[in-house]
Amino acid sequence: MLNRSFLKAGHTPTLLSAFLYFDLSFMVWVILGPLGVAIAKDFNLDPAQKGFMVALPVLSGALLRLVAGVLVDHIGPRKTGIIAQLIVLAGLGAAWLIGIDSYHKVLALGLVLGVAGASFAIALPLASRWYPPEFQGLALGIAGAGNSGTALAALFAPMLAKTFGWNNVIGLAIIPLAVAFVVYLLMAKDAPEQPEPKKFSEYLDVLKVADAWWLMLLYSVTFGGFVGLSSSLTIYFNSEYGIDPVKAGFFTAACVFAGSFIRPVGGALADRFGGVRTLIVVLGFAAIGLVTASFQMPNVWMAFGVLLLCMSALGAGNGAVFQLAPQRFRKEIGVMTGLIGMTGGVGGFYLASTLGLAKKLGGTYQFGFLGFAALAVFALVALAGLKNHWRAVWPTLAPADAAPVRV
Repeated sequence: MLNRSFLKAGHTPTLLSAFLYFDLSFMVWVILGPLGVAIAKDFNLDPAQKGFMVALPVLSGALLRLVAGVLVDHIGPRKTGIIAQLIVLAGLGAAWLIGIDSYHKVLALGLVLGVAGASFAIALPLASRWYPPEFQGLALGIAGAGNSGTALAALFAPMLAKTFGWNNVIGLAIIPLAVAFVVYLLMAKDAPEQPEPKKFSEYLDVLKVADAWWLMLLYSVTFGGFVGLSSSLTIYFNSEYGIDPVKAGFFTAACVFAGSFIRPVGGALADRFGGVRTLIVVLGFAAIGLVTASFQMPNVWMAFGVLLLCMSALGAGNGAVFQLAPQRFRKEIGVMTGLIGMTGGVGGFYLASTLGLAKKLGGTYQFGFLGFAALAVFALVALAGLKNHWRAVWPTLAPADAAPVRV
């Protein structure tokens, strides 16, 4: 995949710094999930409160992605990334120094962590603008593999909380974020071609285009499922199978790593076979995985296997969606990344919160899984109906000298 043509086509230092920024920002964005068992024990939270606690940063990040997308187009992705990272570092430092001694303060921290989640709308345009259309799937797949940061949180946060206390984990998270910030300052550069700033109303003009809404729906399923599960699985494995938070974190991390590192594969497959064809396959696998997961498996290993498949399908779908988006909205990719990322986060909030609510009301997570599976099936059916229209119309919208559109 990483051939000489790809390496010459863009700016590798920017691509790598975008990945690192995205990766470690996602680590702190979902950190309340891996710490959720310890936090819930300290504040005696019920399943619905736990679900809302891990879902709130996802929602906050979703809404802030639109703001970040507009800033990217106005002042450039590099400056926007610098501002966002400074806010997150200051917020974590303040939370650690002041201390978090109530559920409401946890929720306040969750709102600040949403700024880290908005990194999606910054890192992807930063990388995307350096690469031509034929490499969009791979480039954005590599940058988007920063989803793996959620695995780092699941892997290390429970262990560190057991040793140092979960409050101190908030402070320890500052260290890797500071390293990523320095790397970003030294390596990240804006691409020579930057769109002219527009009025805010002009950014929202893309919402008049039906294709924008369909791409937003697709990402609300693929990324929403990914981040919703990433935030919830540590609590799920602990609650359903009685394993301690550290082991639950290991299971979660494995699922997240699978979903993260298959994202570039999904992008590359979309480059080769078309984003629509790739998405139809992975949405089918995701729906099957979610339905299967809704029926509690006899043991944790079977549940792990099903969720690993599900997360892999969702991760590949993330890469495929962002093979399609720059081809249809190349000039508006900054705001489209914000809008698509926003709905992806809303999907994650929906899944994480409904899993907790389903557990509280019915004593099982089943209806939370089934509700999201139904959304995946709807997206699959819609995509099957759209594919012929997109393949006929999208190539006519590309500039005459552009590379062929691969839908």
